[in-house]
Amino acid sequence: MLDTSPLTAAVERFADRLRSAPQSRLQRGAAAEALELARELAAAAQRLEDPSGAAPARVMPDEGVFVVGDQLAVAGLDLAEALRAADTAPGNAKAPSEVLDEAVALVERVEVRAMR
Repeated sequence: MLDTSPLTAAVERFADRLRSAPQSRLQRGAAAEALELARELAAAAQRLEDPSGAAPARVMPDEGVFVVGDQLAVAGLDLAEALRAADTAPGNAKAPSEVLDEAVALVERVEVRAMR
């Protein structure tokens, strides 16, 4: 089974920073950056769960700046679970370990950009 702890650690760290960020920082763009990241992670999980694309895409809604940390945490944990399940699932374009590495790097880049 694929070890997804690097992803969950990166997502939880960023989510915690968002939860404790002042409203002004969230409104200056940190929340928008995090929501876009959550949407990308959720889309990656959907692609792993349904490689054929048969199910309609679901988009994470914008529920406001004060919940984006929780939205990011949920999307990241969903992706981690999909990666663990996809470890042996055929038909995925990329190896789960490659998706994992890309997701961790993406979370880290967005965190730096959003929290500066």
